[in-house]
This record gives sequence, structure tokens and C-alpha cells, in this order.
Amino acid sequence: MFLGSMVGGALFSPAPAGAVSREIVQLQDQVDQVLHGQQDLRSAMDANNAMLKVMIQQTSDAVNGLSANMKELQKNVQEVQANSGSRIEALSTQSQGTADNLQDVQARVGKLSQQLTDIQNLLQSIDGKVSGSVPGAAPGGVPTSGAPGGTSQSQPMPGGPAPSAVSSQTLYQNALRDFNGGKNDLARQEFGDYIKNFPSDDLASNAQFYLGEIAYGQADYQGAIAEYDKVINNYPKSYKLAGAMLKKAQAYQEMGQKATAARQYHEVIRRFPGTDEAHRAEARLRQVAPAATTQRPG
Repeated sequence: MFLGSMVGGALFSPAPAGAVSREIVQLQDQVDQVLHGQQDLRSAMDANNAMLKVMIQQTSDAVNGLSANMKELQKNVQEVQANSGSRIEALSTQSQGTADNLQDVQARVGKLSQQLTDIQNLLQSIDGKVSGSVPGAAPGGVPTSGAPGGTSQSQPMPGGPAPSAVSSQTLYQNALRDFNGGKNDLARQEFGDYIKNFPSDDLASNAQFYLGEIAYGQADYQGAIAEYDKVINNYPKSYKLAGAMLKKAQAYQEMGQKATAARQYHEVIRRFPGTDEAHRAEARLRQVAPAATTQRPG
């Protein structure tokens, strides 16, 4: 009985103080390890956050730099396009002047050829008259005055057409020179005089076209359209017909009438496919594309 009481007391008696201290120390060590682990994790997260902030800032700087480069590139492209358009217009104007000079030379050669033919016919006529007057010569073998009279009367014939031809060519060349030299008021008067005095001449339609060019260059787009219409209506076979239709469309575009300009550009492309005017009309048409999509030519 006493032995059992001793065994039961031994079983249910509290643990020694040393054992409890070891468990508390172990528990504290575990808590310290957890705390150190949290601190290490927090330090790692702070380092990662700092790295992410640096990367985000670098990415933002790179995006801003790229955006600035894109804006600069876009500006350069626009400047190149503007300069290219100006150069194309300048080259087109120069080519027009060259073509006009060539056409002028061709017309002048044709007129000189006709004058040479007239002179040859006149000389043959004079030779025939001289040969026919020999049998009726006066006594002593002196020919009658028919031959000298014929020669004197024939002088105005070879010289007759020359002053008219020279005056028309001189007037046109002066007008073209003054136009190229920027003397628009003088060139307008000279081209007008040319059309008035030589309405059926080969270069009359060119003179009419340049009246439109003068008005267009002075931003008188309504007046330019009226002058271009005269080329289109009065000279349907003119060398300047396609150019007049193209510049008429450009005048409408300059006035802000994009739908009307689009119709005119379509007409140039339809009537003169593959030409320089058609290519320029296609390029211009892209500028008025919104209006072109809403209103197509019939």
C-alpha cells in the first residue's frame, strides 16, 4: 500500500525544474529562428522591391526616350515629305517649261518649213514668168520689163508671213521668260495679248494654261479654275489638257472643297492613265481620301 502510493506520487509529480528550462530555451530558439527568417524574408522583399523600382524607372525612361525619338522621326519624315513635294512641284514646273520650249521650237520649225516651201514655190513661179517672157523680148534682145516687175512685186510674198510668225514667237517667248522670272503681271498681259492676237496658234493653249498658273501662284484659286476651264473647254486636244485638269483639282483642294477635288483627281486618273499627271493625282487623292470615300465620281 505504501509502495503503491510512492509509485503513484512519482508518476503524477511535476517535472523537475531543469527539464522545463530546457524546453523553454528550445522554444525561444525556435521563435528566434522564425523571427530571423521573417527578417531575412523582409530584407529580400525590400531588395526585390528596390530592384523592381529601378527597373520600372529604367523602362519608363526608355519608353520616354523612344517616344521622343518617334516624334523626332515623325517630324523628320513630315519634313522630308514636304520637301519632296516641293521638289516634285519644282521639277514638274521645270519639265513643263522644257516641254513648252520644245513645243515652241517644233512649231517654229514647222512654220519655217512652210515659209521655205512658199519661197520655193514663189521662185519657181518667177522662173516660169521669166522663161515665158523671153519670146516676147524687145528688139535688140533686151527682155521686157515683165521679169523685173515680177521680181519687185514678189518681194512682199516671201517676207509677208515672216513678221507675223516672228512677232507671235517673240511675244510668247517674252511672256514665258517673264513668267519664269516672276514678273507675273507683265507675263499675264503678254499671254493675254498672245491669245487675243493669235487665238488659233499652236501655243495659244499653253498661253491660256499659264494664265491659270499665274492666278494659282497668287492664291487666286477661283480665278485659276476659270482660266484652267478655258484650256479644257476651248482646247480639248491641247498638250496642257491633263495639266489643266490636275491644277484645277488642286485649286479646289486649296479652297477646302475636298469632295470636288477628289472627283477631279479621279477624272484625271481615268482620262490620262499612266501619265505623270495621273501619278500626281493619285498622290493628291490620298490627301483627300476621307472626302473621296464619301463621294466618288459618277
